[in-house]
Amino acid sequence: MQHYVARQNGLRVDASSWQKPAWNAVSSQKLTCHMGERPRHFPDTRVKLAYDDQALYLMFRVQDRYIRALARTDQDRVYQDSCVEFFFTPGPDPDQGYFNLEMNCGGTILFHFQTLPRKDPVEIPVSDCARILRDASLPKIVSPEVQDPVLWFLSARIPFDLLSSYTAVTHPEPGKAWRANFYKCADNTSHPHWLTWAPVDLPAPDFHHPRAFGALCFQ
Repeated sequence: MQHYVARQNGLRVDASSWQKPAWNAVSSQKLTCHMGERPRHFPDTRVKLAYDDQALYLMFRVQDRYIRALARTDQDRVYQDSCVEFFFTPGPDPDQGYFNLEMNCGGTILFHFQTLPRKDPVEIPVSDCARILRDASLPKIVSPEVQDPVLWFLSARIPFDLLSSYTAVTHPEPGKAWRANFYKCADNTSHPHWLTWAPVDLPAPDFHHPRAFGALCFQ
């Protein structure tokens, strides 16, 4: 799996900007794979990426149901809520280690750096988490669970100099690549699911599998 990531000027962290000029020119990827049995609820989940000199920008679009957001503070268990995730190595070799950035539909995040999957993760301080700017189309807290169809968006900006505090970073430019996967989950909702962009061939859901990361090819 590979996705071409374009350089783009004029990007803003704005959950309403999926089809606005700067983002409208950016291609999206759809999460079509799943882990475990095919879920009854398979939300249409799409993601866009772009970059400039200082940061990587993400925008998720999710056509969802059975939505909740209970995590209130960064580094809470956002994966139990309606959640999108970006696991990435900021370079071409996943053996370098990887970040897992997990964001619920209200914009609360969990952010770690892992040298090895699930072994001694580095929990990024909340002060550094605050440097990841975010904007969500839904309120921070969604409770009780909303069972009706909802289209929600989440935008985020990840500064390169933040990442370089924890590992070496291959600065994006044409011809360079990172490794990554995108996920959608909702572990503690009434309709849990574990969706992926690049396929992960494991018998049970486990997103911490960097050897299955696809390629982000910068243009």
